[in-house]
Amino acid sequence: MLRSITIITLAAVLAGCAGGPTPYAPAGDSRYGLTEQQVESDRFRISFSGNSLTDRDTVETYLLYRAAELTLDQGYDYFRLAQRDTETETRLIGSSTYDRFGLQYRYYHPAHGWYGRYDPFWNDVNIREVTRYEAMAEIVLGRGATPDTPDAFTAREVVQNLGSRVQRPSEG
Repeated sequence: MLRSITIITLAAVLAGCAGGPTPYAPAGDSRYGLTEQQVESDRFRISFSGNSLTDRDTVETYLLYRAAELTLDQGYDYFRLAQRDTETETRLIGSSTYDRFGLQYRYYHPAHGWYGRYDPFWNDVNIREVTRYEAMAEIVLGRGATPDTPDAFTAREVVQNLGSRVQRPSEG
């Protein structure tokens, strides 16, 4: 039973990684992608969650780009970051490829112990670290000249400067 759960968990993790880095798109039914919520007429919460193939720089770039897009869509000129954070989730994923009976065993190590079967004398063990990032921000939109503060961004300049780094999903 435990072995089956472990195999299913590992398969789900690998399936989530199979398509490459998380593209710039709404999360939809997935746990990866963009989400946003309007808090007040000029205040929004935005987040971008990447899979394990999406690096931190990309996650943070997509967050800033969406903040700029949203600012322009709402008819504003600039946005200020009222709050901003990037969370990191790191896990160890392991697999054994062969044992003395020719069977494959898979296991997962979530920092609290081993799950599944592990035999150091008979298994070829492969362990890798998997890290994923989620960037979150609360933004306040404004009109007119951008304030001269480090937390204020001119939306048109952000879109212009970061637009070439944004990878949208490919059409199926």
